Amino acid sequence: MQFVDLAKISIAAGKGGDGVISFRREKYVPKGGPDGGNGGKGGSVIFMADPQLSTLLDFRYKKKYQAKDGNPGDKNNMTGRNGVDTIVRVPVGTIVKDAISEKILADLSTAFEEVKVAKGGNGGQGNAEFATSTNQAPRHRTLGKPGEEFELELELKLLADVALVGFPNAGKSTLISRISAAKPKIADYPFTTLIPNLGIVQAPEEHRSFVVADIPGLIEGASKGKGLGHQFLRHIERSHVLLFLLDMSDISNMPEEAYKVLKAELKSHDANLIKKPKIIALTKSDAIDEQDIKEFQKMRFDRKAPLLISSVSGDNIDTLIASLWKAIGESSEKLGD
Repeated sequence: MQFVDLAKISIAAGKGGDGVISFRREKYVPKGGPDGGNGGKGGSVIFMADPQLSTLLDFRYKKKYQAKDGNPGDKNNMTGRNGVDTIVRVPVGTIVKDAISEKILADLSTAFEEVKVAKGGNGGQGNAEFATSTNQAPRHRTLGKPGEEFELELELKLLADVALVGFPNAGKSTLISRISAAKPKIADYPFTTLIPNLGIVQAPEEHRSFVVADIPGLIEGASKGKGLGHQFLRHIERSHVLLFLLDMSDISNMPEEAYKVLKAELKSHDANLIKKPKIIALTKSDAIDEQDIKEFQKMRFDRKAPLLISSVSGDNIDTLIASLWKAIGESSEKLGD
């Protein structure tokens, strides 16, 4: 399935039904009063977070969503039927913005959450509403109000506890395939990951799990549109913890320099990203000899010792999972304060 995380659509709520002018016409009621009913309300456009959806692909093909108009009133003081609402289903994590003002109208971060984005118009009043002691036969009514209309931008931000951050070929896809049931494409060349992948990881605590997102590899200049990773930087924003994967076997881009570049790209996109809890893992320890391993173990990243791992041999993978779970818990506690 093609991954789409941006879309533009237009929506329109229904118009309210018109009120009507009517008078009672009965054989034994020679002076029947007004009995024109009110119009029904127009249908609204409601967005719902559907956990079974994973992309905004459907909005590439359907771009207009219209709720039904309310029916006009009728005689005998009958109110018109309300217009039917239109439900627009989007993936969990979708932000709905007014395309003109850029105001956020809805942030659907919980499964089955519903938000009314465009409200239907109110129905008009029939002439029965205007009857008074001095005006017992009013001959006017009001029309239904138009519903709200918007041009919208939809933006999907994946909901993951941990975001994997690293250059192409840093071992992100191999790691997520090792620690979860996700099966991303893996190959020995850059940019094998073209779309974000989500994996559910079994936590050290029984019956607990967390979600890891494999984001396509960043390169220097990604925040300015270079490479593929810039398209998916938004998906890192909702994560609790960042796991930096730095390739020890890449002699052209050593871990310390790679870490500086990656942090700079995140900061350029959103300065708040680098404030998130971080875990540094040096990958591909199975491809490094013991003498070099000792040198890598001496490295420090923001005064923190890295964890040397191998997704192939399994070295320190359990330790990494435990560290991620602990960091997620600490981050959640801070958010709850």
